[in-house]
Amino acid sequence: MSKFSRNVGSFDWVLILLYLALVAIGWVNIYSAAFDPDTQAFASMNNLYFKQLVWIFLGFLIITFILFLDSKFFERFSSVIYIGSLLSLILLFVFGKTISGATSWYNLGFMSLQPSEFAKAATALALAKYLSDIQTNIKTIKDQVRALAIIAIPALIIVPQPDPGSALVYAAFFFPLYREGLAASYLILGASTITLFVLTLVLGPIYVSLIVLVIALILFARNRKKRPSKRLYIGLVAAACLFAFSVNYIFENIFEQRHRDRFNIVLGKEVDAKSIGYNTQQSEIAIGNGGWFGRGFLEGTQTKGKFVPEQHTDYIFSTVGEEWGFLGSTLVIILFVVLILRIIQLSEKQKNDFSRIYGYSLAGILFIHFVVNIGMVIGLLPTVGIPLPFFSYGGSGLWGFTILLFIFVKLDGNRVNEW
Repeated sequence: MSKFSRNVGSFDWVLILLYLALVAIGWVNIYSAAFDPDTQAFASMNNLYFKQLVWIFLGFLIITFILFLDSKFFERFSSVIYIGSLLSLILLFVFGKTISGATSWYNLGFMSLQPSEFAKAATALALAKYLSDIQTNIKTIKDQVRALAIIAIPALIIVPQPDPGSALVYAAFFFPLYREGLAASYLILGASTITLFVLTLVLGPIYVSLIVLVIALILFARNRKKRPSKRLYIGLVAAACLFAFSVNYIFENIFEQRHRDRFNIVLGKEVDAKSIGYNTQQSEIAIGNGGWFGRGFLEGTQTKGKFVPEQHTDYIFSTVGEEWGFLGSTLVIILFVVLILRIIQLSEKQKNDFSRIYGYSLAGILFIHFVVNIGMVIGLLPTVGIPLPFFSYGGSGLWGFTILLFIFVKLDGNRVNEW
């Protein structure tokens, strides 16, 4: 019996079955979103659903290749994989193909390849390697800066393509950093910055500054017995107020018009049903049409009428909502939640630091994609071009998530031998 055959039983089949279920349900909805009764035969590369089926079967070959590799391969060659990934992102500025305004693709003739989808796995491997090598909680500034640099470098290369949606996903790496000892104050600072930014757009800098001042006074009064530092409070209030008054400049001069429009629509500042807000509006209508039980497979009026642009990619969840209703949407959400929780559970069981850190990186990436995509489709978040894992059409996205997941399946399958 081969070593691979002996290891098959050690793979977590819950993860594998969840993957197969999500890919299968995703393909069914891509078929529905792209179906046209007047098109040619099923087995044609001009049909998006057939092309996705090809990507799925090629994905199975990728899975087989990953599971045949020695699990130590990923740790030994993580730096090489990371550097190669950075080069693939940099070379886009010379050889990249522009699609939908972003130079994020290589044109291979028979398909386009998006390296940012694979850079997430490379970054997860590099971060896991670095944190496992230092063998300590990341308390020192030097370790924190190096870890943040590993995360920031690919994100900063992706931003000017421009592809801010893909760059946003790198916030997911704060999950493993926090698990490995990063102070909670960093997360609080990040959450506070985002909250201040959004509140300033809604209320304006003067009102936000007053709110910050009131909160600071309340906290200072409650902690006065501990003799809190007045300088610290004054410094934090001053920094928050300065940031609030800089938000409008950042929003008007750094954000592109399409990003400003999307924020304004979500915040209720402007309604544009014919251009930038059209996708979200039609997506909400499609999901509302589904009701409790959905209209049925290939019966969605919004889906059949092609009213939702990019429905087979970023807006694929609107197809689920319309044709399978609240119950079908809930099932998909449950599958994603179970997948993420299962990854976290298995990550905590790892005897190897590298495997645990990689697992948390994977869980964080899936969580960000899942929350942002569905929030975007139902109109709670701005449209930022983040696909739904295993669901959205595209070979690069499917393969990128497949590689991410099955590297962890391989690492987890080897944990019994990692004493």
